[in-house]
Amino acid sequence: MGLTFETLKAEIAAGKVDTVLVCLVDMQGRLMGKRFHAGHFVNSAWEETHCCNYLLATDLEMTTPEGFAATSWERGYGDYVMKPDLSTLRPMPWLEGTVMVLCDVLDHHTHAPVPHSPRAMLKGQMARLDAMGFDAMMATELEFFLFEKSYDDIRKSGYRELTPLSGYNEDYNIFQTTKEEHVMRPIRNHLYAAGLPIENTKGEAEAGQEELNIKYAPALDTADYHTIAKHAIKEIAWQQGHAASFLPKWDHRRVGSSSHVHQSLWQDGKPAFFDPQDSLGMSQLMKHYMAGLLKYAPDYTYFLAPYINSYKRFQKGTFAPTRILWSVDNRTAGFRLCGEGSKAVRVECRVGGSDLNPYLAMAAMLAAGIKGIEDKLELAPPATGDAYSGQTGRIPETLRDAYHTLKQSQFLRETFGDEVIDHYARAAEVEIEDFDRVVTDYEVARGFERA
Repeated sequence: MGLTFETLKAEIAAGKVDTVLVCLVDMQGRLMGKRFHAGHFVNSAWEETHCCNYLLATDLEMTTPEGFAATSWERGYGDYVMKPDLSTLRPMPWLEGTVMVLCDVLDHHTHAPVPHSPRAMLKGQMARLDAMGFDAMMATELEFFLFEKSYDDIRKSGYRELTPLSGYNEDYNIFQTTKEEHVMRPIRNHLYAAGLPIENTKGEAEAGQEELNIKYAPALDTADYHTIAKHAIKEIAWQQGHAASFLPKWDHRRVGSSSHVHQSLWQDGKPAFFDPQDSLGMSQLMKHYMAGLLKYAPDYTYFLAPYINSYKRFQKGTFAPTRILWSVDNRTAGFRLCGEGSKAVRVECRVGGSDLNPYLAMAAMLAAGIKGIEDKLELAPPATGDAYSGQTGRIPETLRDAYHTLKQSQFLRETFGDEVIDHYARAAEVEIEDFDRVVTDYEVARGFERA
């Protein structure tokens, strides 16, 4: 369960809690921050603390690339304010005597939200919906692989000794997933005890692949749940001597890992996407929203697939989509209508990989849906059959393609501002530049003798 500030004080006084993790969410969707002595946190640090502003301008390696307008060597890498959101206080039961809190990131001088902060970007779209009278209810699915060896052992092998924890496809397989319960059972139970509405785990469609499902919730809660769960999965797997990876495509011969995002709008506590008079149960509002999702999908694909590896997942016949279209309960489509004809009607975006930052992905999709509603966009009829066939409406096929659509998107610039889009376009450039410099194992093996 979550914690109130007063309950936290009582648990500290009783000696049950001694450490508070004060965390922000970086561009990559990771928790960054400080470990506070609990006594100091409740005395003063609960109001605010500080961090270097490069935390929202690094790559996966935590290097400090040039070219970001928000921060740089020339500007001296100053501070941001980390403002704890006390409504996110929760225990971390897999770590002894530890609780955590998520922070909003504020400008040091003005105390205004940093516009490219992932949490601020999502909050901005939620505020727009609130002004329209709607709440966004969303859910994410977390897919990942478990490996036999630990992170340290795998790293020391040069990431070559990658053996999944199971030996065969374990999709829905109860016997095979029983063998992984020493990892998955504490994941479910610890996260539930931390106040996350955990529904279930299951084997996914590859050896060693798992899925965690969390109940739908208001959009910001869902993004928080996703981020905390991803962090916990890595820590709990590490505690058990294993590695958990959210790399979308760790082997070209194996199925990749996704993060499907379910979404709907509610009004006055009722599903605004539902119309019992419609043949599929879709309200006109939902049709406009989905039309926006589809029209602007190329623009925001970067926020669903932010790395070079992300695009290796988009392969025919792997349950990862390749085309931008919608269909009814069809897992080959990029956008799937779920719960047709019922109050649970919703759209599932299947484009995003397991490496997405949920705040950025959800903010971008909400923005596209809002644009569809504002412009009263017409929804094309649903596709039928195998959505991999055909050539139209393709998802950007490389990070370079997604970068160009991001940078040139007038819709995203009008929504988030030039500063924000230029910031994330630079992040994409950094990823591309880094990869372009690397000589890969593929190149050496292919051409060393035969070139």
